[in-house]
Amino acid sequence: MCHTLKWGMPLPKLFQLLVLAGLFDFCSGIIQVTKTVKEIAVLSCDYNISTEELTRVRIYWQKDNEMVLAVMSGKVRVWPKYENRTFTDVTNNLCIVILALRLSDNGTYTCVVQKQEKGSYKLEHLTAVKLLIKADFPVPSITAHESPSPNIKRIRCSTSGGFPEPHLSWLENGEELNATNTTLSQDPDTELYTISSELDFNMTGNHSFTCLVKYGDLTVSQTFNWQIRLAARQRRKEESREMERISPI
Repeated sequence: MCHTLKWGMPLPKLFQLLVLAGLFDFCSGIIQVTKTVKEIAVLSCDYNISTEELTRVRIYWQKDNEMVLAVMSGKVRVWPKYENRTFTDVTNNLCIVILALRLSDNGTYTCVVQKQEKGSYKLEHLTAVKLLIKADFPVPSITAHESPSPNIKRIRCSTSGGFPEPHLSWLENGEELNATNTTLSQDPDTELYTISSELDFNMTGNHSFTCLVKYGDLTVSQTFNWQIRLAARQRRKEESREMERISPI
């Protein structure tokens, strides 16, 4: 079970330790964990010890040379950025558990284990885990809005909760169309984006529009079809219902 305990001692030779960890090349054979925003990540140090050995080892977890968590004399310290959402499980490969993942958690995490030998601590184990945080945009939704004129219909395409910065385009038969009122915003806390765009088109012809959202190397899309016959039939039904509603009893 993971516990976060109070901390009451300095970190001896911590900066030397960070430099030491930075000297190792983890490019080959590095462990990679892929998660999405708001999920939970479990990162393994890949090293097992007994609870009795905890008093004779020092365990450090760092991210890109910044401290995340440390265990000394069996006590745990969590750094402010990870407080209340990061725990360690010394009985399960010295793993750390990070809750409610953020985009800023993306990076390489290093686990360093030092073991006491002849009155000093020596490097016993070193593991690196690369954490990739994804934030995929959901499939866009297309909704109808108030028509600006009798023969012109306006539709809006929108999606939110993704990263990196997206680009939205309207396509018909492979050609990009001129959109209106395209808006892009980014949440300052989560860094996730929201994007929307409107398209006006002539209702007197058949159409098949694609709303395409690109972000990084990925895309999501939605299609909107407009057929004159179906539209006219729907309009007649709406007019019939309106007449029934206003007819005297």
